[in-house]
Amino acid sequence: MSDTNQSNGTPNGQKGPIIPKSANEALRPERVPDPPKRSRKARSQMVIFLNFLMTLAVFVAVVAIGGAYYAFSIYQGPGPLTTNTNFIVRNGAGLGEIANRLESNNIISDQRVFRWLTATYLHDGETLRAGEYEIKAGASMRDIMELLKSGKSILYSVTLPEGLTIRQMFNKLQADTVLEGDLPSALPPEGSLRPDTYKFTRGTKRTEIIQQMEAAQTKLVEQIWEKRDSSVQLANKQDFVTLASIVEKETGLADERAHVASVFLNRLGKGMRLQSDPTVIYGLFGGEGKPADRPIYQSDLKKDTPYNTYLIKGLPPTPIANPGRDALEAVANPWKTQDLYFVADGTGGHVFAATLDEHNANVRRWRKLVAEKGEDPSAIAVDGQPDDAAVAPGSGAQQKKKTN
Repeated sequence: MSDTNQSNGTPNGQKGPIIPKSANEALRPERVPDPPKRSRKARSQMVIFLNFLMTLAVFVAVVAIGGAYYAFSIYQGPGPLTTNTNFIVRNGAGLGEIANRLESNNIISDQRVFRWLTATYLHDGETLRAGEYEIKAGASMRDIMELLKSGKSILYSVTLPEGLTIRQMFNKLQADTVLEGDLPSALPPEGSLRPDTYKFTRGTKRTEIIQQMEAAQTKLVEQIWEKRDSSVQLANKQDFVTLASIVEKETGLADERAHVASVFLNRLGKGMRLQSDPTVIYGLFGGEGKPADRPIYQSDLKKDTPYNTYLIKGLPPTPIANPGRDALEAVANPWKTQDLYFVADGTGGHVFAATLDEHNANVRRWRKLVAEKGEDPSAIAVDGQPDDAAVAPGSGAQQKKKTN
């Protein structure tokens, strides 16, 4: 069959007759038809404005993404700090104040970035907490935010040893340059503060430390008193703390405390005077304590004070210091002995005796040691007494390591 439409003689798919073209006409490009004219709607101002807004939105999005990327980069990246430094966040400081101070101290490079991104990381009531912080060299803003949020600020400490009086403890707290605030005008009762090492942050008040010490001592005394040996014949917790304070001042050796406690309890049980040098010292000098270079003289033992256990029977009216756990434990669980006397052995410890004859022999040995050191034993308290009067269990207290 021919490609020509048989009904009209034209090629298949075309209408009308075929008009032959010359070679030049065949090679000449055909004219492209004109595009359709834009409609009036397309040319309207609304469409133009919408196109502008779309373009602007894309531009803003690109800028925002770029800015966010930059902000996150410097927030996560190393900071400008070249050496470790301490930074204090005061109580009540807001995020803006903290950010400004970080930038002014050259710890961060841009307070606006820190403020914006930190606000996005804090949630559920989280805040940057007051305190003093050590910020490491090169710490990023993110690192700083996490540190300040954690509250892991620098801790300081004050150590208050066993055997100090209330006044001596107050003097140490007053001398601490990190603690703030005034001390109470009225002293707490002697023996009511627990000796220990207390940790605190900058800005802590002195009264806060004292409150911790009072609460800790009350709890400790209660716990040990409740578990005391049933053979311990003390009327109440006040007497318990008072005797523990005497034991604390009599010896600085941990393995002697329960032995010393047994001597004092035995003497109380027999109605004997305690004859403890530290009680004499407290009666003479009070909470300020005896000057370090002054011994106890024989004449001191005759001075009438409510604390002179060479003259009074039983316990003094109050504790003479703040006893620690070991002294309290020693009184609550003393050794089972018949000893009634002890005297310094010249090496920081003591020798104990159950009879006066044994004790007098020990005193003579101690006098000899004192004389060999070039000292005059007759000038020193109990040790200058005749043998038959040398019954003080605390003879030679000036030889001990404890601070009187």
